[in-house]
Amino acid sequence: MDHRFLLPGEYHVTKKQMSIDTLLGSCVSVCLYNRNNGFAAMNHFLLDRPTDEQTTDIGRYGTTSTEHIISTLMSVDDNPFHYRAQILGGAAVVDALQGRHDIGGRNMLVAQEILDSYRIRVIKKDIGGTRGRRIKFDTASNTVHCRYTGQTEEAKRLALMRQKIANRKLRVLIVDDSTTVRRLLRKAIESTSDMEVVGEAQDAYEARDLVLSADPDVLTLDIIMPKLDGLSFLKKLQQYYPKPVVIVSTIAKDSSRVAENAVKYGAAEVIDKDTLELYKGMDVVHDILIPKLRSASRKIPSPILA
Repeated sequence: MDHRFLLPGEYHVTKKQMSIDTLLGSCVSVCLYNRNNGFAAMNHFLLDRPTDEQTTDIGRYGTTSTEHIISTLMSVDDNPFHYRAQILGGAAVVDALQGRHDIGGRNMLVAQEILDSYRIRVIKKDIGGTRGRRIKFDTASNTVHCRYTGQTEEAKRLALMRQKIANRKLRVLIVDDSTTVRRLLRKAIESTSDMEVVGEAQDAYEARDLVLSADPDVLTLDIIMPKLDGLSFLKKLQQYYPKPVVIVSTIAKDSSRVAENAVKYGAAEVIDKDTLELYKGMDVVHDILIPKLRSASRKIPSPILA
């Protein structure tokens, strides 16, 4: 049987008998199938609705993502009574809602709202709570299997890691293709009494090796780099070896798509490099960068649980 794993912001429509899987925290998935023709679909959205009506990132939002999978299936069969749906996710997992306002709750409501508007029957909900969910949608049998992740063990792991960091200097890895920028960031970091630089990398591949060998507590990460861009590296890092990351890039402007994607892929903090005024002395760098590093170190991520 074919298999597809959905990352946050993705969706899949199929007529094949296959397994569609994902891992949910505050995000929500709608599992939808047609009882007559075998078509099925599943999404994994992060937020309830876009703030920009012209958004092209339809998979990210509950309104656009759920509308899309429904309209795609209904282009083949527009009878709503032939469809059944399940809604899953919307949990308040560890740290997932820190500084946010009930993302999971809003995601659950918008999924129900869209399905109601199409008069599609929701036969099951597995929503809310404080634990993540591993979801497997079997389109051959139209069944959805849900397994909860161990929130208690995860909370213990995060508490132990925070305690470990609190008892020594914060270990920082600098990732930037500019030797000058790395030198200036190092100077600012090493001017503090509670931080140390454990390595410098000029590209994602050097960074990968140093993450494994030096085991930093937090990374600064540029986006425009040779071999592999910073956002692609961030996405892979948070999926397989999660670390707190502070993006430091000239293209990560406030409210930009780049900054939004950085947060989507797991960045704890985002800094527009131009605001650091790197070539005018250390005062601005210190005032902006150091608090962001400290803040990021308290947001120890788990493997993608969106």
